[in-house]
Amino acid sequence: MSDHIELFKEKAKLVSAQVTEVASMDEAYRFVVELCDKKEACQLMMSGCGEAVSDPAQDMCDTKQRKVVAAPNLEQADFDKLAELCAAQDFDCIQSGMRKHLAGIDIGFTVCQGGIAETGTLLLDSNDEEVRLATMVAEHHVAVLPKSAIKGDSYDMEQALTDRLGNGPSYTAMITGPSRTADIERVLALGVHGPLELHILLLEA
Repeated sequence: MSDHIELFKEKAKLVSAQVTEVASMDEAYRFVVELCDKKEACQLMMSGCGEAVSDPAQDMCDTKQRKVVAAPNLEQADFDKLAELCAAQDFDCIQSGMRKHLAGIDIGFTVCQGGIAETGTLLLDSNDEEVRLATMVAEHHVAVLPKSAIKGDSYDMEQALTDRLGNGPSYTAMITGPSRTADIERVLALGVHGPLELHILLLEA
């Protein structure tokens, strides 16, 4: 197991993910709040907020400077703990309604179901649209991965994936590093089609 963990850390860092070990979910919540506190709030690229605008447009203008943490796949008790920490810093913490936050989501916080050491890949149950949005439109994605859920390679993960398919269609995302793309001139850009940063928190479990 320790070999898998070290290999996962090595491979994840090679694809620009940032890896941190945490001893508990409470420590993970503190990490999220501290990270959010350090970054500038997302800003919707729009003008005219100083003019008379419609109510929906004014709502977007009003949320431009507020920081938002989205945590759609936490149990309610866990979400309440994170929300309390966010409220103390005057951040919004949401479980749903990602489509209403067009001014941007600063941090998407998720708990993953598995990891593949060979490629530094996360496996995340994304059947819920809220989870998909939180991990695709947030500037930073913070993902908790229990160390016990890390497998050596995709072959070792085969049974777990087969079991998921046995319960019907499954939208399981495989996430390897932050979003990246390149244009015709082969200039690499991070964060164009997804999160600019991926933080993986390896949880003792």
